Amino acid sequence: MKKVTVVGLGPGAGRDLTGRAREALERCDLIVGYTAYIDLIRDEFSDKETLSTGMRREVDRCRAAVEQAAAGKEVAVVCSGDSGVYGMAGLIYEVSQEYDPVEIEVVPGITAACGGAAVLGAPLTHDFAVVSLSDLLTPWEKIEKRLTAAAQADFVLCLYNPSSRSRPDYLARACDILLRDKPGDTVCGTVRNIGRDGEESHILTLSQLRDAQVDMFTTVFIGNSQTRVIGGKMVTPRGYLQREEAR
Repeated sequence: MKKVTVVGLGPGAGRDLTGRAREALERCDLIVGYTAYIDLIRDEFSDKETLSTGMRREVDRCRAAVEQAAAGKEVAVVCSGDSGVYGMAGLIYEVSQEYDPVEIEVVPGITAACGGAAVLGAPLTHDFAVVSLSDLLTPWEKIEKRLTAAAQADFVLCLYNPSSRSRPDYLARACDILLRDKPGDTVCGTVRNIGRDGEESHILTLSQLRDAQVDMFTTVFIGNSQTRVIGGKMVTPRGYLQREEAR
């Protein structure tokens, strides 16, 4: 029985590709994925057969991958970042129920939250929450509740999918929700094209973030009440020095 391996490529593929991910891609017969993600690794794995589809064809991709595995191929399904964080791992398991059993392996990758945090400094050193602002699969009312709960609990927040052509005002709407419970001078950061050509980052306040220009390639970080700027970087202390000072 052949298998499907769901592979996280990391935020930029290339340098952020883990050893396990590289081994899985070298071992497979067929690589399946969203066209943009296939393009990230096409040159390095040019000898591999590929199957790609455009946006919103996730179910078709996963079904094709399972069908090819059931037919005897070793299949790798690639995802940007981590395969289980807004990736295809869960959908592969769901779709696999429609077919004869195939082996499934999940290979993790560096998700945008970790990749972007490293660019900004150390914003995720303490408890944090990750929320996608895309309402394609989650109603906005539920997203609003999650943002409110995270703000009231003083989590650091990492926002995926902060804006797109069809919802250009969603980050501003999210900031308005957060500003009900967080001060306007809360330290925030944005990183675009993490690990890729044209990577850029900015540190700003929550009030400034409301009007910032972002897109689907941007990951947004919103600090908690302890987050501050140290040496030009966004840092959320865990509390080690504070514990020492209290002794």
